[in-house]
Amino acid sequence: MRTRSIVFFDIDGTLVPSGSTASFLAARLGHQEQLDAAEARYAAGSMTNEQVSVVDPAGWRGVEVDTVAGWLEQLPMIDGVDDVVAWCLGRGVEPVLASLAWAPVSEAIARRYGFTANGGPRVAVSGSTYDGTVGAHFDEYDKRDRALALAADRGVPRTRCCAVGDSRSDVPLFDALPSALALNADPRARAAATASIESNDLRDVLPWLDAWERALD
Repeated sequence: MRTRSIVFFDIDGTLVPSGSTASFLAARLGHQEQLDAAEARYAAGSMTNEQVSVVDPAGWRGVEVDTVAGWLEQLPMIDGVDDVVAWCLGRGVEPVLASLAWAPVSEAIARRYGFTANGGPRVAVSGSTYDGTVGAHFDEYDKRDRALALAADRGVPRTRCCAVGDSRSDVPLFDALPSALALNADPRARAAATASIESNDLRDVLPWLDAWERALD
C-alpha cells in the first residue's frame, strides 16, 4: 500500500519504557554507571548529545556486531507494539522510528516489528567488531531533519505526519509537525505536544492516532 501518512515513534522511554537502550547495552558492556551519569546530564541540559555519544562507544571496543545484535533481541518493549504497527500498515500510515538510539537499536526494532528505521548515531565498525569510536553523530535536530527528509522523499507533506515521544530529544520534531503525542513524557515534551497520555500499553495511543488519521481526510 502507498504511504499516505507517517507517524514517527521515539524509542528510548517511548517504545522502550524502561528508559535508555544505551544503558541496556552498557549494562552488558560493563560501563552502565558512567553512561547513566552522562545521560542524566544530557536530560538536565548540561551535556550535549554529541558529548554523551563520545562517552558510550569506548565500551563497545572489540565487541562483535553479532553479539550486540543478539542482546537487542532481548530488549524489553512496551506492550502492544505489534497491534499499533498493524494498525498503521493497514491504513497506509508508515510507522517510522525517529530516535537518538544507536542505529543498531533502531535497525533491530525495525526488523522485529516492521517499522522503518531512519537514522541514529553509529559506533564505527572495523571488520566484524565495533572499534570504540563514533562513526556518525546524530542529535535531536538531525532527528527532526531526517524525519522531514524521509517524508519529503515519500511525497508526504508534514501536515500528514505526526510523532509520538517522551522527552527533550523529541521537542524539535514535535515543533515541526502539526500533531504530536507525548507518551509518559517529561514536562518539556508535554509542553511541545498537542496531546499527552500516560500508559504502559502502546495500544492506548490508537484512539488518538485514529482521530488524527480521520481528521486528514
